[in-house]
Amino acid sequence: MQPADDAICRKVLASSGSNFSLPLQLLPTEKRRGSIALYAFCRLADDIVDDQPDSVEAAARLEQFEYQLREALAGRLSNEPVLRAIAATVDRFNVPQEHLFAIIDGVRLDLVPQRYQTVADLVAYCRKVASAVGLAAVPIWGLRAGVAAADWTPAADACGLAFQWTNILRDIVEDRRRGRLYLPAESLTIAGCDPDGLVAGRPARALAALANGEVARCRRWFQEAAELDRLLSADGQRVFRAMYGVYRELFRAVELAGPEIFSRRVRPPKWRLLASGLTSVIRGPL
Repeated sequence: MQPADDAICRKVLASSGSNFSLPLQLLPTEKRRGSIALYAFCRLADDIVDDQPDSVEAAARLEQFEYQLREALAGRLSNEPVLRAIAATVDRFNVPQEHLFAIIDGVRLDLVPQRYQTVADLVAYCRKVASAVGLAAVPIWGLRAGVAAADWTPAADACGLAFQWTNILRDIVEDRRRGRLYLPAESLTIAGCDPDGLVAGRPARALAALANGEVARCRRWFQEAAELDRLLSADGQRVFRAMYGVYRELFRAVELAGPEIFSRRVRPPKWRLLASGLTSVIRGPL
């Protein structure tokens, strides 16, 4: 990876205010550069959709971005530093390319506001926008000797689902303002909630049941994700534990908020996120 390309990727990360910024600093130089390149790639793909109000234009830009990715991965000259960086990372760490295209497929689903009918539908979306990121990151972080893909991929998948489900539960109010509702209709029906009423912000009597059900689902994924810790290299453990600790604290805030997640965005203090990340690094995922 060229130093100039790495510098651009680091600027993308710094400007994002991401919770991943500090955890990535725990990696040694080459792994840190590769992980930051992966984050910058995800950020650029996401921004194409989020920053372009015209869905037709955004779709065209995303298609061009995907084409440029294919060219960069094929070793052809690219004028996009982030794509040059991710292509170098794929080559350096043998990252499966399909995960990068899954990420693009995931953000493509956000071009038009979605109403997910079943839990399985939303899980499929989360696997593209989140689990695919973890599946691409683990080869960069490194695994213990003798660990096969079949050993670690279920935990990495669960980690992506836990993190993304936490984001969904935290961001219900903001997504509602955009006319989006990620919670599956299946869950709303079981809880006795009206989807249109939730989008419009009207109160529902069954919000507590809905919140409890989705929190319980997410809690199970956090438990499954914790298994990844014992499979990672020492480098990978440090960064995973820090990320897990931060997101576990975000999830804890969602748990405590209960049905209030439908009326306000949960914002735990920054110091609590940092403290949880540090504790997790020292003690392991809890």
